[in-house]
Order: sequence, then C-alpha cells, then structure tokens
Amino acid sequence: MTEIKTYAKRRAALIEQMQSGIAIVPTAPARVRNRDSDYLYRFDSYFYYLSGFHEPEAVLVLVAGAEPQSLLFCREKNPEREIWEGFRFGPGAAKEAFGVDAAYPIGELDDKLPALIANQPALHYAPGMDPDWDARVMRWLNQVRAQSRLGMSAPQRIYDVRAALDEMRLFKDEHELDLMRRAALISAKAHERAMRATRPGKMEYEIEAELLYEFRRRGAQFPAYWPIVAGGANACVLHYSDNNAQLEDGALLLIDAGCELDGYASDITRTYPVNGKFSGAQKDVYELVLAAQAAAISATRPGIVWDAPHEAAVRVLARGMIDLGLCHGSLDKVIEAGDYKRFYMHRTGHWLGLDVHDTGEYKLDGKWRPLAPGMMLTVEPGCYIRPADDVPQEYWNVGVRIEDDVLVTEDACEVITAATPKSIADLEALIGNQ
Repeated sequence: MTEIKTYAKRRAALIEQMQSGIAIVPTAPARVRNRDSDYLYRFDSYFYYLSGFHEPEAVLVLVAGAEPQSLLFCREKNPEREIWEGFRFGPGAAKEAFGVDAAYPIGELDDKLPALIANQPALHYAPGMDPDWDARVMRWLNQVRAQSRLGMSAPQRIYDVRAALDEMRLFKDEHELDLMRRAALISAKAHERAMRATRPGKMEYEIEAELLYEFRRRGAQFPAYWPIVAGGANACVLHYSDNNAQLEDGALLLIDAGCELDGYASDITRTYPVNGKFSGAQKDVYELVLAAQAAAISATRPGIVWDAPHEAAVRVLARGMIDLGLCHGSLDKVIEAGDYKRFYMHRTGHWLGLDVHDTGEYKLDGKWRPLAPGMMLTVEPGCYIRPADDVPQEYWNVGVRIEDDVLVTEDACEVITAATPKSIADLEALIGNQ
C-alpha cells in the first residue's frame, strides 16, 4: 500500500507541473538477444518511476486539468501465454494493484489515444527517444487533425516530459532511499566476498562470478552494469570488461561493480593487492586516491556546487602527482594546464538512481548547480599510470579507483556504501587472511 501511494504521489506531482494536457509514457520493449531468445526484461526507468509496473507492452497516460486521470494500458490476461511466460496482471488486476484510475488492454491503445489527445492544449512525451514511438504519436496527432471540421483540435504545444521527470528523479524519496541503502549493502557484501576469494593465479572471471553470486543470493535482480574486474595493467582501462586475464602476484585488482535492486542501482569501486600486501609504490598511489576521495566527500554538502567535490579531488591528486614525480611544476600550473588529466581523465562522480548514470542536470543557466538534500551521487577519484619513458617505473600499470555512493543530507552527506572495506589495514587484513 505504501508503494502504491508513492507512485500515485509522483504521478500527481507530474500532473500538477503539466497543469493541462496529456502525457504519454511507454515502457521499454522486450529485446531479442539472438534468434528466439530475449534478453532478461528490464522496464523503462521513467515509466517505472511513475507506475511501479514491471511488465512489458505497457503505456501510462496522464491527463491533467480539471479532472486529472492516470490510465494504464497493459497486456490482457492470457492463460495460454502465462503457461509459457508467467503471470500477467491484466487490466482488471493492474488497476487495483497499481492504483491507477483506469486500465485498458494494450491492444486498444491506437483506438483510444486519438480521442484522449483531442482538444488537449499540450502533449507531453519523449520526442526523439524512439523513432517508432515518434511515428505512432504523429499518426495519432494527424488522426485528430483530420477531424478538425468536426470541431476536434490537436495539441498546439509539445513538451519533452523527461525535463520534469529528470528533476523529480534527482531528489530521492524515502522509498527510493530505502532501496538504495539495501542495494548498497548487498553490493558491499559482494565486494567483501570478492576480496576474500582473491589470490594470485585466479582468473578475473572467477572473481566476477563471486560478485554475481552474492548479488543474486541476497535478492538483487541484476548487476546495475557489467562488473569491471581488472587486474594489473587492465585497471588502467577505464571501461575494461573482458574479465578474462589471470591475476598476478604483486599486481593490484580494481573491481567496479554494483547490483540493481528493484530498479535502483548501486555503484562501488575498490582497488586492492592480489596477494594481500600493497607494495610501497602501490600504497603511495592508493593513499593519494583515498585522500582525494576524502576531500571530495568533505566537499559534498548542501549549498556547495556540483563541481566542488571534483575540484577538491583534483587539487589533492595534482599535488600528489607532483610529489610522485608524475607531473612537474607548480600546483596551479599542473591544474591550469590539465597535466593531471594524463593520469586522471574522468570526472569525480555522477548522479545515481534508477539509472547508473542517473537523470538530472549538472548545470542550471550555465552554472554548476548547488547540491541539495535528497541528491544521490557517486564520488570516485582515480589515478591510472601507464608505462612511459617519463614515468617512474615503479608506478607502471598501477591503476587505482575508489568509489562510494553518497547521499546529500540536510547538513552534510551520508556514505551509504561505507560498509565496503576501504582502508589499507582493512584490505590487507581481509585479503591476506586466506
């Protein structure tokens, strides 16, 4: 019942922002993996945010104005198909279960939508998101326009419904925060399991399997993205995904992995020695990245602009790169010239939620937006050192990233992934004690 009210509240908030007109929000289609085998189904995030409905072949229609309505179009009950594919709610049960005002068979969508669109002042949908949907919506509009002599008029204004939804999704409600904290804990346990399984001679995919096992064992439906399990030089490939190399004694292992629970993502990165003991050079780089992350987290609080945590991390990293002999010159020169980007080439974080790189603008009116309570972001500085003649050899192929999920609170921030081991002492104790 609480979840039904949560989704109803979101629909009401969007309808209030619309003021008038009609919104059309379809879910994602099922997608073929090969021949007659589909990928595991994953709903569209916008649709799910408003409905909580997780079946394919569904569309949510919201009507604003004097008599606001929420209408769901979904698959009909079909006992024969349910033998093969599993339970379907059907319109009757869906109306009750998801708290919409009315529900109809998806097969009636093309018949009912022109009448629902007619005489509405505005249409809200996601233009350009899917060419088939663009064509379908245009077909409905043209059907309405063809009846102008009967007094019918088509919407004169079309708005991208994602603009309002992106801003709504940026601020997490209590239902979302509960799911994300649970996802964070599952992911923390998975990382710890992977750490305990790590030792020289194992394959990256064996460690990947430990992560996936723990995600599913604890109830997560999917990995939020395919895990990065990168040993040695592979850690210097930011989006490494082969996960098929052998782990070498004396190398570091970088794992970037998080589960998805009821649609919500977690995103954690940890880096640690395969044999359980940091070398001197590895410790130097790790402590530098850890200090940069601490600086960024300290700068994550309400009223501070989005870019401030990144700038805090960059100053620590650039200073450390000078000390390690990776960069040369004054701190201001290294930052202004961008010399540090050779070893740290990405941003320090991103929004997190129903999508790993979640919705929400990073700038407003051309300026970095201030952080505010309810925003969830990652904080993930790194340092990736490839072999080169001007790089001290002891740092070759040392790649380190440390990433946590951080909630902006009323007066500071909460690291919801803090249960994942991170200190050198904790990592060496956990991995070395095999």
